[in-house]
Amino acid sequence: MTIKFGSCNLCEAMCGLEFTVEDNTVTSVRGDKQDPLSRGHICPKAVSLIDLHADPDRLIKPVRRTDSGWQEIDWDEAYELVAEGLASTRKKHGSNAVGIYQGNPNVHSLGAMTHGIPFTSMLRTKNRYSATSLDQLPHQLVNHLLYGHQLALPIPDIDRTDFFLVLGGNPMASNGSMMTVPDFANRVRDLKARGGKLVVIDPRRTETADIADVHHFVRPGTDALLLLALINSIVGSGKTRTAAYVDGEAEIASLVADFTPASVAPVVGISAEDITTLAKDFAEADAAVAYGRMGVSTQQFGSVCQWAIQVLNILTGNLDRVGGAMLTDPAIDLVEKNIVGRGHFDKWRSRVRDLPEFAGEFPCSTMVDEMTTPGDGQIRAMAVFSGNPVLSMPGGEKLDRAFAELDFMVSFDFYINETSRHADVILPPTMSLERDHYDLIFQTFAVRNTAKFMPAVLTKKAGAKADWEIFRDLAVRYQAALAGSTLGALRARLTPKSIVTEARLRLSPRRTVDVLLRNHRKGLSVSKLAKSPHGVDLGPLEPGLPRKLRTWNKRIQLVQDIIVAELPALHDLMTTTEVPTDGQLLMIGRRHLRSNNSWMHNAPRLTKGKPRHQLLAHPDDLTARGIEDGSLVAVTSAAGAVEIEVIATDRMMPGVVSMPHGFGHQRKGVELSVASSVVGASANDITDPQQVDAVSANAILNGVPVTIAAV
Repeated sequence: MTIKFGSCNLCEAMCGLEFTVEDNTVTSVRGDKQDPLSRGHICPKAVSLIDLHADPDRLIKPVRRTDSGWQEIDWDEAYELVAEGLASTRKKHGSNAVGIYQGNPNVHSLGAMTHGIPFTSMLRTKNRYSATSLDQLPHQLVNHLLYGHQLALPIPDIDRTDFFLVLGGNPMASNGSMMTVPDFANRVRDLKARGGKLVVIDPRRTETADIADVHHFVRPGTDALLLLALINSIVGSGKTRTAAYVDGEAEIASLVADFTPASVAPVVGISAEDITTLAKDFAEADAAVAYGRMGVSTQQFGSVCQWAIQVLNILTGNLDRVGGAMLTDPAIDLVEKNIVGRGHFDKWRSRVRDLPEFAGEFPCSTMVDEMTTPGDGQIRAMAVFSGNPVLSMPGGEKLDRAFAELDFMVSFDFYINETSRHADVILPPTMSLERDHYDLIFQTFAVRNTAKFMPAVLTKKAGAKADWEIFRDLAVRYQAALAGSTLGALRARLTPKSIVTEARLRLSPRRTVDVLLRNHRKGLSVSKLAKSPHGVDLGPLEPGLPRKLRTWNKRIQLVQDIIVAELPALHDLMTTTEVPTDGQLLMIGRRHLRSNNSWMHNAPRLTKGKPRHQLLAHPDDLTARGIEDGSLVAVTSAAGAVEIEVIATDRMMPGVVSMPHGFGHQRKGVELSVASSVVGASANDITDPQQVDAVSANAILNGVPVTIAAV
């Protein structure tokens, strides 16, 4: 028996873990109390890593779809099939005929970051999509506009703030998200012990709202009005404290002049008095910070919401301030060193719906259009990397049919799920305990600067390959297939650029991280981090503006034309007398602590206990429709209908219902070992891909008008 230390990379929290290992098997998982970031915190998902390693549903070797079912094949045959399938599509129809979708787990895997990116670059397609535009695209766009880089996101200094305002986020379940904050409950306890306050704005009384000092229900889709009213109240009070490197405060005052607390209150659902009090308390706190997550991003005015949150922090002097919001100083600084590009917006547009790209990706909501609309550039082959878009994208039923009609598809996944079941070949990578890990992305979003390298806890199973090995080997085969050459002939005529790419692919993730550490942070290396298995504490967040700004003039311009252009539509919303109309309810999503998006619903430790798939509704809304608690209801939107059990609860705001994201495993061809995993409906079967945020084209997953009726 040995004790090993590492991190959980299932979500953004990066919790430090202590593993007990016997005979290449983890027998127990505990929180690492010496981890400087997570401080011993652990959630049920971390313990389920044991289940993932032993999961009978998990693929170890490649499989090929045949008329008689899935057939296991060796890696060489799989590489040849995939390389030929992708290359032949490109040669016959052009590079844009190959589509790419990258799911959330890619940013949680070191190998996918170091080797997946150069491989996908080889495909040379503009039909690129990722979970970004189902989630945090408004964050990244606003970062790009205000601070000059898509990842330059000011992080709440929760450990030293006096007033923490949370809109549309549930850190008690998520441990942050675009704010890596493990051990959130104890951090809030510390906040209150020093006299601070937590205020939550959400249409549902969430787990975070339960521990808040104040919780306000807000009507879904109206958060932007609330934020503009807060800005209006603070500007009107004369309590702004804007930094010298910020431009546009006077223009902001005129832009928000009509959005008074009294004007927005009837639509928002919060009284004018409460809005005014909230603005006063926020502005007068010694240190305050506003934070908004998926609830405010995945709605009609998501980009306006994220912009307004930043403006609120900036005008009150809480940007780049201890206890406010600050940019991080990670050991490997993706922003400062420009390892990840600054991002660009609207350099080209999608073929069918004329939607803008961001950082080289089109919005996910138009992927199904590009797959089903004939013409030059139609997607005819797909490479799906660790994602399940049939359950995670709007219009799931239509997307399910579109995948079935592709000429070729490869899925990089260790499960046969609702999306990968359509693949011609599935290439399964090792799971997280079998590979080295260093978190490149979420150190950038952490509430404290730390660094940690985790060597693989377990030896990978016989015949298994790490994701970086798959990308490395497949890249060479793809280049040969594209050139119509043998591997030997291809190597004989490599160009300088392709030599660099191949060398990069042959460098292991461990070696890549070592090079980056040595070049970025004096005194740090993989070997040094290996001697500190609990991680290295690099200290709290520190002010650094305007030096850290990536804008061309090292200044922040508050007034952004593409954001301001949406204010007239918000003015129209403010004058709406009834929201919604015709007996409709507004549907929102929700996250579970014991769930992980569209997967891990077959992990016994996570699926045991009470079912969590139901629609939540206020008792008054059910009574008004003659619906009994616990009954089966039809939920209908403009995009479709599903059937689901309904639970009456006063934790929901009247007029609002909630369905969890990522369920709906009942589709034919998906067989999981835990029977309870197949219950529930997919919320995305009734979300409309035609409805997107007008600025960023991010998917609208919250505030969806629906009707419910007993079945």
